[in-house]
Amino acid sequence: MPSHPRIAIIGAGPGGLTLARILHQAGVAATVFEREEHALSRPQGGTLDLHLDSGQLALRRAGLYEEFLKIARYEDQGSRLYDKDGTLLFADDDADDSERPEVDRTALRQILLASLPEEIIRWNHGLREVIPRDDGAYDLIFESGKIGPFDLVVGADGSWSKVRPLVSSYRPQYSGITFIEFGIDDVDSSHPDLAALVGHGKIGVEADGRGLIVQRNGNAHVRGYAIFRVPTDWAEKTFDLARPAKTRARLAAEFEGWAPEIVGLIEASNDHIVSRPIYALPVGHHWQNRIGITLIGDAAHVMSPFGGEGVNAAMLDAAELARQLLEGGDWKKAVKAYETDMFERVIEPAEHAAEAVATELSHLGAELSLQHYKAHLEARLQGSAA
Repeated sequence: MPSHPRIAIIGAGPGGLTLARILHQAGVAATVFEREEHALSRPQGGTLDLHLDSGQLALRRAGLYEEFLKIARYEDQGSRLYDKDGTLLFADDDADDSERPEVDRTALRQILLASLPEEIIRWNHGLREVIPRDDGAYDLIFESGKIGPFDLVVGADGSWSKVRPLVSSYRPQYSGITFIEFGIDDVDSSHPDLAALVGHGKIGVEADGRGLIVQRNGNAHVRGYAIFRVPTDWAEKTFDLARPAKTRARLAAEFEGWAPEIVGLIEASNDHIVSRPIYALPVGHHWQNRIGITLIGDAAHVMSPFGGEGVNAAMLDAAELARQLLEGGDWKKAVKAYETDMFERVIEPAEHAAEAVATELSHLGAELSLQHYKAHLEARLQGSAA
C-alpha cells in the first residue's frame, strides 16, 4: 500500500471539493481550507453548464452522478439571440437533448459538501501565505495562526490565488470587458412577460458597443449580465453600487433606445447588483514543477467565461490530479504528470475563450454571435443524428 502525502486543498469551490471527494472515496485524507465563514455566507454565482467529458466525468469519478441528475436542468438549455429592437434573430428552444445540462452553482456545491465529512473543511480560514519548511514540507499561515506541515498544497483558490506565486509570477490581466451582474426573483409569477422573453435557457443581445446575456437559473430566478468594453475603474466611477435603485436606473440608461422589454430586464432586477471585471491568465500559462505545490482551476488557468469552460476545466483538473495520485507510485511524479497533461489540455479552451472575449462587442460581434449559435445548433443536431 503506497503512502500518501499530507494534502492541503486551498479553496472549497467545485474544483477543490471534487478533488477532496475523490480522494476521500479512496481513503486518502485531505484538508480543505476555505476563507468563507460557512457554505451560505455569500452568493455562489449563477447557472453552469456541465459538459459530458469534463464536469460530468468528474462527478462520475466522485460517485455523485446520480445526485447530479437530481439537480440538473436539462429543460433549461435553450438559446435565443435578439437584436436591440427586440426582434428574435435565432432560437433553439428544443435543446433538452443536449449533453450540457444546466445546474445552479450553489446546488452543485451543496452535493459536493454533503458528500464529505464536516471535519474535512475548515471554514473561515483565509490563506495569507504558504511557507516552505527546511524538511521540504509547507506550513500554511492564516490570520488565526499557523497550520502544518503539509507535503502537498493544492491551490484551488481562484483567480487571485495565494498559492500561485510559489510557482508562477504571472497575475491575471484585465480583458477590457466588465460585466454588471443583476437578477430577477420569482420571474414566472412577478414578471411573466420577461420570463417568456428569456424562455428556458439564455438570451443574448448585442449592439451599440454593449451587450446583455440573461440566463434562467433554478427556482424561477433569472440572472443577467450587462457587458461593456471599458477601463477597469469604469464601473466604480459610473455606478453607486451601494445604492441599488440609483444603480439600476443608471444601468438601464446605458441601454437607452433599446426595446422596452429588453431594458425591462434591468428595471425589474433586485438590489443585488455587482461589478465583475473579466480577467484571464495568458493562453499557455505554465510553470516549472515545484515539489509539494500545484494548482487547479482558475488558480492555474483562469479564462474568460465565454464558452463555459471554467468550472468544467477545474473539475476535470481535480479528477485528473486525483487519478494520478491514486494510481500509486511516487506522488511527486504523479503531480508532475498531472501538470504536464493539464498544461496541454487547457490550451484549446483558453484560446477559444481569449478569442471570444477579444471579439465581444466588436463591430462584428452580433454577426459572430449569430454564427456561433447556428454552429452550435448544427453540431448538436448532427450529434443527435449520429
